Amino acid sequence: MRNPPHIHAEKKRQLPVDPLAFLDRLREEIFPSAFMDIQSLFLQAFIYLVAALFAILLGKRLGVGAVLGYLLVGMAIGPWGLRLIGEQSEDVMHFAEFGVVMMLFLIGLEMEPARLWKMRRRILGLGGLQVLLTALLIGGAAMAFGLGWRPALAIGLILSLSSTAIILQTLSERGLMRTEAGKGAFSVLLFQDIAVIPIIAALPLLASLPLPDADHGGHGPMLLDSLPGWARALATIGAVLLVVLLTRWASRPLFRMIAATRQREAFTATALVLVIGVAILMTMVGLSPALGAFVAGVVLASSEYRHELESDLAPFKGLLLGIFFIGVGIGIDFGHIAAHLFLVIGLTLGLLVVKGLLLLLLARLNGIRKDESLLFACSMAAGGEFAFVLLGIAFTGGVLDQETGRTLTAVVAISMALTPILIIISQRLTCRRETEEQGSARESDVVDESSPVIICGFGRYGHTVGRLLRTQGIACTVLDRDEDQIDLLRSIGIPVFYGDASRPDLLAAAGAAKAKILVVALKDGDVVSQIIHTVRHSFPHLKLYLRAHSRLEAYEFLDLGEEKVYRETLDSSLAMSADIMADLGMPHGKAERISKRYKENDERMVREMAKHRHDDKEYVSPAREYVRSLDELMRRDLDEDATQKDP
Repeated sequence: MRNPPHIHAEKKRQLPVDPLAFLDRLREEIFPSAFMDIQSLFLQAFIYLVAALFAILLGKRLGVGAVLGYLLVGMAIGPWGLRLIGEQSEDVMHFAEFGVVMMLFLIGLEMEPARLWKMRRRILGLGGLQVLLTALLIGGAAMAFGLGWRPALAIGLILSLSSTAIILQTLSERGLMRTEAGKGAFSVLLFQDIAVIPIIAALPLLASLPLPDADHGGHGPMLLDSLPGWARALATIGAVLLVVLLTRWASRPLFRMIAATRQREAFTATALVLVIGVAILMTMVGLSPALGAFVAGVVLASSEYRHELESDLAPFKGLLLGIFFIGVGIGIDFGHIAAHLFLVIGLTLGLLVVKGLLLLLLARLNGIRKDESLLFACSMAAGGEFAFVLLGIAFTGGVLDQETGRTLTAVVAISMALTPILIIISQRLTCRRETEEQGSARESDVVDESSPVIICGFGRYGHTVGRLLRTQGIACTVLDRDEDQIDLLRSIGIPVFYGDASRPDLLAAAGAAKAKILVVALKDGDVVSQIIHTVRHSFPHLKLYLRAHSRLEAYEFLDLGEEKVYRETLDSSLAMSADIMADLGMPHGKAERISKRYKENDERMVREMAKHRHDDKEYVSPAREYVRSLDELMRRDLDEDATQKDP
């Protein structure tokens, strides 16, 4: 992507002042060229770090996630914005691309080989079909607009790829990686990373001119350039096997020796050496360094040092990915976009629609639910970062002309910037549809068992409540919305009904008119609030017992006028504290009394603090007083105990 020229031959002192020209002059005066030559590394690092920090705050403030914040800030500081970053952004991008390598390594650490083997059908089937059909469909469309089959096929192959970095980071931020859409996206992206290798090899074959000294996508000269094709294939397979063998057997003794030093920086350095070494080896044999890092991560997924590797590398991954996303924003050529506005917008929309519809169809054919299919299609519809590399190869080899290359570069960059927005929109549409149509996929089978207790949610919390009540002969009608959980519980003889407790008709069918108590043990605080409103409107006689995940959620339920609010981890943490005090020599009776008093005082304080939680200024002072008062009350109880004899 070519940056626009902004060379100032002389300092203009006319009014009115051009704000961009003023910023250029100010920068030149503050950072003269000699100083820039010496301090450029520190200056660029400072600008990128400040931009990354601002991007995180902006994304959090707007509620759109860090990735979109990075892209927006990159556009702002780039050559078409404040011009704080210029042509040197390309050098930084090569460095920041290592963040993608680290991300794939960390993802591999969470993927045991057995789990990856289970995904083989999606990786090869869904991923293979996506790349093949997208390339043919987009290539056919390009031919319909007058391009020859060679450049059309090249464009189809290049645009069939999606952004591994943006998609996985955005899905992770929004907690969507374990959904069907997230698993499908990961499978397709993994296949795309593999497919980059044959695409790089195929592009020179499509060239109408011989490819002069190809740079292999910016990865530098390959070690195997002088070998025949069969020898390259064997060497490539050997490199992958070497990575597997080294990470499987040689790395563990090394990590054991490093761990024995008890120097965390040594472990961090070793982890970086491992990832960088794998990336260098993969690059030298012409493979994707991200793919090699993923293989190494999968091999180490069962290692006892997995969590240490994750914690040491995660900060580097996050920072480098942030710089990478900022670089994508910087690289958007708004000058070329402005000169070809309607063409670029039309091609971008065409890419998103055509690729998105194909992805939606493939997702449905692979058994992914309708709502998950929409999220999957929206996340994968844009272009990817590998397109920039492939477009450079295609241009160098004469497959595409310069004007077409610049236009496609703009289309890919804009579509990548739109990816987080598309994911957010599709997620919100999916959530709204689930709220409106909940229960339509499976008809409720609730029956009125005339039980005095109705339990909504039979997971780890509700299950304990229900089982204990039933051991004492107290009948419970159990409702849940997780179909897999319902089928599992029924298979082991526990009667559970499918139903949405926020609907008054289903509560009535479950016997709410005759029941005395409704236990709400669901995870989603918004759904719990809906149930509270439904019960208070339609069944005001029911006594509600509510599970709260946190103190803040407890505040919300207390605000709604509820009193029976139970924080799910409070009792277990107090029981642990009592056992710790007993193991340290305190009599069991005294430890239990202290734990009980703490709970009473804390519950009272929570109800008092709930009154101030909406006002930050009013909240801080009572919070400080709460901490001081609780300590004072507990010390007072301890002093009173000291005057009494322990039982």
